[in-house]
Order: sequence, then structure tokens, then C-alpha cells
Amino acid sequence: MIHQKTSQNAIAAMSRLAELYAVRPTCTLSSREIAESRNLPTPIVAKILTILSRAGYVTGSPGPGGGYRLAKKPSLITLKEVMILFERESESMCPFGPGWCGNQEPCPLHETIADMEKRAQKFLTKTTFAAFVKGEPSVPITGCK
Repeated sequence: MIHQKTSQNAIAAMSRLAELYAVRPTCTLSSREIAESRNLPTPIVAKILTILSRAGYVTGSPGPGGGYRLAKKPSLITLKEVMILFERESESMCPFGPGWCGNQEPCPLHETIADMEKRAQKFLTKTTFAAFVKGEPSVPITGCK
């Protein structure tokens, strides 16, 4: 339910590449161009793209004249696949503190929180980056290589 900032940044970077894929699948953008289009720090995006490249979700080359693009169709990459590269699954959030639910009597919000977490996991597992290819890109595509 609560996800790390790096996961959010990775999804933002991937969403930009998904938009690009819909318009020009072979076009690449630099880490700086991706970062600027999503208002993210360039060094963080560069690190994220390296991890995504090693995992086979993006392809490209770093450095001057380099760029990145999706390695596969956006419809074949789920949000969860990207998120798990940057964070580990955490135990259920309990307002009584860690380790309460499951070891003690469940807290008053246990069932509600468990249901929300289940729905969030279903959303992340079913939602692909194809969700970002509908309509016009959020930021005009410039600098396409």
C-alpha cells in the first residue's frame, strides 16, 4: 500500500517511455529528457534506467548520444513487475504497530486494511503500462533519436 519513492519514480519514467512507444516505438530518450518530462532528478532516473535495463524492461545506451526505450510492448509490463525491482514486499500495515495483527487479536481496522491491500495488489498486477499509451503524450515528445 505504501510504496517507496524510487518505485514511484520508476513508474513515472516507464510511463514516459510507454507514451513514446505508442507514438514512435524505436525512438529513444536520454535519462535527462525522461527526468525533465516527469520533473524527476536526472541522477535518480539514470540509476532507475540502469536497473530497468538489467531487468530487460528497457533497452538503450547511456552517455552522450545515448537513450532509452521500452524493450517490450507496454501491454507486457505490469506496474508490479517494475515496483518489485525497487522494493520488497512489506508486511501488512497495522495501526497498532508492526507484528500486532496475526500475533495478537486483529486490530479494529484489520479487515478494512487487508481488503485495501488486496485491491491494491490486484490493481498493480493487472495494470500494464499500456494504460499510458492512450491519447496524446502528457508532454510533447522532442529530442527523439
